[in-house]
Amino acid sequence: MRLIVNGTEHTVDVEPQMPLLWVLRDVLNITGPKYGCGIAQCGACTVHIDGMAVRSCQAMIGDLDGAQVMTIEGLGQPGSLHAVQQAWVDTQVAQCGYCQGGQIMQAVSLLDTNPDPTDDDIDAAMSGNLCRCGTYPRIRAAVHAAAAKLKGA
Repeated sequence: MRLIVNGTEHTVDVEPQMPLLWVLRDVLNITGPKYGCGIAQCGACTVHIDGMAVRSCQAMIGDLDGAQVMTIEGLGQPGSLHAVQQAWVDTQVAQCGYCQGGQIMQAVSLLDTNPDPTDDDIDAAMSGNLCRCGTYPRIRAAVHAAAAKLKGA
């Protein structure tokens, strides 16, 4: 199967029922998406597939031939962070950091579809991304900060 991950084309020879998460981590050595629950409930493995936020633990590679996949590694780079990543840093969202890649990818997807979200919009969009450290107020503040920065850009 052929995938374009973070702008680079890859051909992988794996079983079609292999979850994208394991193709990314074990075959392509892209470790930003994390294994949290394996049942699409925690959001730690969230990536964008063809521009949509998707739980990679439940996306089977056999359904993704030719898909465009973006992980947290493809979002921004040091010195050139995406507005959401910069807001995460500025707001000091992360504590342990395990869920943050998925949180950020979900927040980017939210802002792509709703550039001026309310608290309720943010809570609804981010509710499927669990943070064991409980940084939800800082997550909400970071999404608002990123939205403001993106509007001003």
